[in-house]
Amino acid sequence: MFQDEIVEEIHRIREEYSRSFNHDLKAIFADLQKQQAESGREVVTLSRKHGLTTRWSGRARDIDSGAKDISRRST
Repeated sequence: MFQDEIVEEIHRIREEYSRSFNHDLKAIFADLQKQQAESGREVVTLSRKHGLTTRWSGRARDIDSGAKDISRRST
């Protein structure tokens, strides 16, 4: 099986980072939040558009209340 050196390095770095926090997810998350705050970069939160998330579920009524429910269409 082919092993990518870059992927292997990423896995190694990720493991070292996790080990430095004793694999404590809450501590890792707190550190990432701290790094984000200290970075000075603008953080953008994208809102979810309800119509797009339900569009492919077959529930047409969630997209347009006047539309037919196409999920029960017979062939």
